[in-house]
Amino acid sequence: MSSNRATGLTENNRLKKIAVTASVSVSGGLALVKLAASLYTGSLAVLASMVDSLADIVSSLITFIAVRFSSQPASFEHRYGYGKAEALSALVQAAFIAGSGVFVVYEGINRFISPRPIEETGAGIVVMLICTMVTLGLISFQKYVVKKTSSLAVEADSAHYLTDIVTNLSIVVSLGVVRFFGLDWFDAFSALFISGYLLINAYKIAGSAIALLMDRELPDDVRAKIIEAVNNCSFCHGIHDLRTRSLGGVYMFEFHLELDGHLPLYQAHELTDIVEEKVKTIFPGAQVIIHQDPAGLEEKRLDDSLIS
Repeated sequence: MSSNRATGLTENNRLKKIAVTASVSVSGGLALVKLAASLYTGSLAVLASMVDSLADIVSSLITFIAVRFSSQPASFEHRYGYGKAEALSALVQAAFIAGSGVFVVYEGINRFISPRPIEETGAGIVVMLICTMVTLGLISFQKYVVKKTSSLAVEADSAHYLTDIVTNLSIVVSLGVVRFFGLDWFDAFSALFISGYLLINAYKIAGSAIALLMDRELPDDVRAKIIEAVNNCSFCHGIHDLRTRSLGGVYMFEFHLELDGHLPLYQAHELTDIVEEKVKTIFPGAQVIIHQDPAGLEEKRLDDSLIS
């Protein structure tokens, strides 16, 4: 069982490294293509997308470093491992996304004040559609990796590229409006829309990262599965003081297990191992700490002191 979990973690780390490598490669290629398109067309919206791609490159490089760092085994100084490095990288990504949004807002306001004609809109539309197709392929692979690994860093990276899809399509619409209706100001309006979307997305990514760093409890369905697994063991009399958190894709569970108070210590230990293996079967790779309590023992519990 333990060898299977080790193999699973190794495969997860491999998938995460492939995902971030693909992300860096794609973002670099798209940035170059969009730079050429923005210079050729003079479109602020395309320039905004190019700036976002530059931020993608930096963010993806940060993610690459974070994934390599978080994949290291636990050490004497970091006995819970390095999983939270992914949350730190997500915070940095959020900062870059927000910075991109602010830059585009500034350029958009300037473009409203000093309008510039947009040329070669047809070429710009073709380029943005190609970028959209490539980005969709990357996102599909990232979603697969997130499903397999629960990596917050890859999820944050994928969320950023998801905004690229929206921004690319909005640019296509913007260039179409300029091409067929001659409304050059619509290009700046589209750029401001993109910046607003970037800022909202940065806020969401930062919120998720902070929640992980602050050890926010995992969703209710995760807790419910643990409680159900314990209650389905005939020798268990209950569970209390359950605490859950994520260590960057690796779940950490702590709880008190209520057993027959007359059991010998060795037997209580064996029964606890059974419960631990049940939990790890549901959540492979999880770290589980269980404290045995005699059933019916009156004591001060964490559950009774928590605030909502």
